[in-house]
Amino acid sequence: MHIYFTIFFFVFGTIIGSFLNVVLYRFNTGKTLMGRSRCFSCRRNLSPIDLVPVLSYISFGGKCRTCKSRISIQYPLVELATGILFAGSYMLFSPVLEASPTMFLIQFVYTLIIMSLLVLITVYDMRHKIIPDMFVFTFIGLSFSTLFLGFDSFGNILFRIPDLLQLASGFILAFPFYFLWLISDGRWMGFGDAKLAVGFGWFLGLSSGATAIVLGFWIGAAVSLLLLGMGYLSKQYAHKKVLGMKVPHLSLKSEVPFAPFLIAGLLIVFFFRYNLFESFAYLI
Repeated sequence: MHIYFTIFFFVFGTIIGSFLNVVLYRFNTGKTLMGRSRCFSCRRNLSPIDLVPVLSYISFGGKCRTCKSRISIQYPLVELATGILFAGSYMLFSPVLEASPTMFLIQFVYTLIIMSLLVLITVYDMRHKIIPDMFVFTFIGLSFSTLFLGFDSFGNILFRIPDLLQLASGFILAFPFYFLWLISDGRWMGFGDAKLAVGFGWFLGLSSGATAIVLGFWIGAAVSLLLLGMGYLSKQYAHKKVLGMKVPHLSLKSEVPFAPFLIAGLLIVFFFRYNLFESFAYLI
């Protein structure tokens, strides 16, 4: 039975991912979320056959069915990523379903909203190198609310008062980002990353949130080294392709968005329940 639910939530996630693509392309453009989607080139209204998540992109070779113009790879990747996150969230909370359907429903819906916000933040930061306040403040608000809500052994909702460390965890994790932003006048770190770290502390807790940030820095460092290597190749193989791909020109001065790396660290901690500091304590 669980396999069918997993597939269902994957498909549901791809549908939500299709909606997130609409949000990403229309956000801050003056356009509303209402109205039919159109091809950016020929302006044709897209029919249902054009909008099947992932499958439409594959079926039509990543091109518009009418004018054959290229469609951004962002569409299927966002749909696929959202589907995987939704299916993974169900697998994570499925044991709770048997114990308390109410507890499962509340935690699961909350998690799906969080995952959707993280997808929006990741892709928007990658495209525009900025994190919209609407997205990050919603993430912070939802994370903060969990400090005051919990469940008893019967699945009933409990209201609780967090301790000072729990309340301060978001600001503690955000302070290093704020400090780097302040002394570099925004050149080393964006202020949006500091705001994102506040949500990390309240969503994961101080220890797990710090683990997510450390992992984010490690992932960011590895990817940055890879990109620098590709930048070197772009000089050596100008106007050529490596492994069938055009090599981008990147250097130490290239601006790389950091939120996607931080969110990658958060997802590792959240789904795999990994805590770097607990691992060190175990080794000691």
